[in-house]
Amino acid sequence: MTITKAMVIGATGGTGAAITEELVRRGIDTIAFGRSRQKLEQFASRLGNPEHLTLAVGDAMRPEDITSQAGGADVWFHCANVPYHEMTSKLIPLGESVMEAAERMAVRVVAIDGIYPYGRRQSDLVTEEHPKEPHTRKGKARLDYERMLFNKRWNKAKVLIARLPDYYGPTANEASYLGSTLEAIAAGKLAFYIGNMHIPREFVYLPDAAAMIVELAGRDFAYEQNWHIPGAGMIAGREIVKIAQSASGSVRPVIPLKKLGLSLLGIGLPVMKEVVEMLYLTEEPLTLSRDKYERSIGPVVATPFHEGIASTIKALQRANK
Repeated sequence: MTITKAMVIGATGGTGAAITEELVRRGIDTIAFGRSRQKLEQFASRLGNPEHLTLAVGDAMRPEDITSQAGGADVWFHCANVPYHEMTSKLIPLGESVMEAAERMAVRVVAIDGIYPYGRRQSDLVTEEHPKEPHTRKGKARLDYERMLFNKRWNKAKVLIARLPDYYGPTANEASYLGSTLEAIAAGKLAFYIGNMHIPREFVYLPDAAAMIVELAGRDFAYEQNWHIPGAGMIAGREIVKIAQSASGSVRPVIPLKKLGLSLLGIGLPVMKEVVEMLYLTEEPLTLSRDKYERSIGPVVATPFHEGIASTIKALQRANK
């Protein structure tokens, strides 16, 4: 199956922007769907306003907004998300809106998600068949979200879930654990790192993830399944900071945030308070198996950390000039 035209829902977010950029790079006609025309126009300008990129303004919570802007796209990338502290109340309504629109148009949907539904790891390498036994509110919400996506009521729409570990890259933002850390380092400011800086964790570079996700989206057999989008391996926070500071020329302190610090920050920032229940992933890291992807699609795209982190810092500095 060849992607003739794609729509990215949530095109200015972290994963959405990376996927839009990858689609445009491949010359695929792409509709960038988002709530803010200003953000969409700024994003398109950064990409050089390519002719095969169309901007569409709408609310992803309204199926009619999505269908009215779909423009014949045969694959939709669902990258829209909800604020961390609103996940349990808004995630499923958002997903249902996208799926209802997809059902009306009989299209394929690529849903971007994370690793929360697994709960605590039960093996060194987590395959797509790993038990899903979440013990957190957000993990349970994400598992309910998966069940909704794969519900039999969607007769005409087909969906696949692409699961990412923590991610980083030029388009990453506060929705990722590492996004705000690298933004602060790039700006030469005091930075925070969520979790233990000495325990290696898996991170994926967003341009790599986007390339792999677009490859998946073009394979008909990939739908109605979960797929892992693995990173370049494991790396400890102190190594990330070392690479980022070297690239930025800044040596301002980076402070690790654990339960107490996050709880205190949560007094003013609700999102930080909500991160506390997910801290187990920073102490008991979960590593995604790449076996299914490599067996079915091909080699994993894995930019070395020293290259990806340095490129991210340089891109963030250029964007802030």
